[in-house]
Amino acid sequence: MITIHWMSAGVPLEDMAKATGRFVDLLTKALARHGSATAWVWVHENGDRKGGHCHLLAHIPAALVRLVSGLQKRWLRRITHQPYRAKVILSKPVGARLGVEVSNPPLHAINLDKALSYLLKGADEAAASRCALDQIQPSGRILGRRCSTSENIGAAARERMLLQVIETPKSATIGPEICQ
Repeated sequence: MITIHWMSAGVPLEDMAKATGRFVDLLTKALARHGSATAWVWVHENGDRKGGHCHLLAHIPAALVRLVSGLQKRWLRRITHQPYRAKVILSKPVGARLGVEVSNPPLHAINLDKALSYLLKGADEAAASRCALDQIQPSGRILGRRCSTSENIGAAARERMLLQVIETPKSATIGPEICQ
């Protein structure tokens, strides 16, 4: 999970969506150069004390976490055209340590649920009720997109996956292409 405090980085609210898009693009390209795809979801918030900021939940293979962590400040300098400022970016694995998804999948699932709930804390009451969210708070005024997902987990991809599962004969096995 990556949090970027765009206001602290000098990015005005009206440019936050563009900055986040650029950051995600750099992340995706860096992973692709190392033979990996990713999936991500982000939300924008604008708090009284924090100003405009982004929470990004992204799948980064464990073997590439150190690489990505090392590149993030450089990406911020490219995006903002300013030196990196302390505490602009906070990155940490879901579950507080790498490998918990393998060593303790139930604990990882609990932590992933908490991280996703945190991202969704700005949902309206109807969505919060439907999704059983218990941590709801205003997420402030946003210019541009409030949230987005990578195409591989977006609405169209989920619809395609659902159609494939419905159309798959019971005797057929679901291959890895369905789960990606």
